Amino acid sequence: MNDQPAKNGLIPPPSSEPSKAAASTETKPKKRICCACPDTKKLRDECIVEHGESACTKWIEAHKICLRAEGFNV
Repeated sequence: MNDQPAKNGLIPPPSSEPSKAAASTETKPKKRICCACPDTKKLRDECIVEHGESACTKWIEAHKICLRAEGFNV
């Protein structure tokens, strides 16, 4: 294939797309929840394994804050 745009008009001009893309990224997280916040997830998981869930509320809350910042409702 070549890099020239289609002459039949089926490909819309690039200037019409950014507003639609920006609106959809604000409503949906950019990543899957399992891949978001790997640093806080690792600290949370290690703490739970070593000390139990009740002793790790600080790391659990830090991970929830990070996930919320990424757009997840947790």
